[in-house]
Amino acid sequence: MSRLARLLSALLLSFVVASAWAQAPAALRIPPPPVLTARAWVLIDWNSGQVLVEKDADVRMPPASITKLMTAWLTFDALRDKRITQDQTVIVSQNAVRQSGSRMFLDPRLPVTVEQLLRGLIVQSGNDAAVALAELIGGTEAGFVERMNREAARMGLASTHFVNATGLHDAQHYSTPRDLATLGATLIRDFPQGFAIYSQREFTWNGISQANRNKLLWMDPFVDGLKTGHTPEAGWCLVATAKRDRRRLLSVVMAAPTEIGRAQESQKLLNYGFQWFDGATLFGPGRPVSQLAVWKGATRTVPAGFPDGLALSVPRGAAPRLKASLTSRQPLIAPIAAGETVGTLRLTLDDRTLGEYPVVALEGVTVANVLVRLWDTIRLWFQ
Repeated sequence: MSRLARLLSALLLSFVVASAWAQAPAALRIPPPPVLTARAWVLIDWNSGQVLVEKDADVRMPPASITKLMTAWLTFDALRDKRITQDQTVIVSQNAVRQSGSRMFLDPRLPVTVEQLLRGLIVQSGNDAAVALAELIGGTEAGFVERMNREAARMGLASTHFVNATGLHDAQHYSTPRDLATLGATLIRDFPQGFAIYSQREFTWNGISQANRNKLLWMDPFVDGLKTGHTPEAGWCLVATAKRDRRRLLSVVMAAPTEIGRAQESQKLLNYGFQWFDGATLFGPGRPVSQLAVWKGATRTVPAGFPDGLALSVPRGAAPRLKASLTSRQPLIAPIAAGETVGTLRLTLDDRTLGEYPVVALEGVTVANVLVRLWDTIRLWFQ
């Protein structure tokens, strides 16, 4: 435990959960977050999933075309599982062609591939493309929507419910800034190659060129996605992400009053996150935090750590006041499975608990022979 504390102190790393940042920015010596005119928003660190700042992030609201993040996720998933292929020609239904709102202007007389539909969905925000893909993958749009809601539940989007594949308004079609941040982050993580389409600035189909509605692609060279949305009921919405060096942040702005406003307010959030928080990796994937004692095991210790590593956003000025401690689950008695929780890493700042993270066994430990087990049983009597 003391060894870990010395290591963390030497690294001068810190972590503060979102509520602490939002409630006491002065104590952490960082300025308060920008004031926005949007109805709700959230800013997260993509690597760690930490919420840096938020306002009404759990309020259910109409997501408009941000819905198409899930439509795209399911399409990428179908491509990965080889249920469809990128060069597959799709028969476009009249139902798809007749969709209102933003369109890629599909024509049943013109052959179109899955790849072209994806670009029409992502770059042009085509409602006709969304329905064409939904009918291809789900049989019907209703069947596809069932899959959308099933995946939303699996991703933990507890305050999200889909009624269609497009985001056209319906009272029962809703999400939250926090859920949409999770959805966007999941898409980037699960399908990095597909995510690259979100940085495409323009796409031409049926002789009609349309620009990507994400104006941040022109305003900020570090921005490489994700998705806009707008209906009269939803206002102007944007899920945006930017990567600077090795750090990626993701913002969600909902119900901004104007189209340019959603871009400007997203830019404010991203700039705030990059300026006042630094990314830090405490432990790389699979790197042991400590060797913990094991009883009745074939080995006397087990390496404990974080299989995926532990990367955090660090508010500037807080590092010297960070304290860390590792509490081991004792006694640790074999057998111990790889991935089993064996302890907790606790981080504090100014005597306030900021976060607790489960530490797991990086390797399994089998039981020892009879003599070792008998000897350890005797020793445990005196503990």
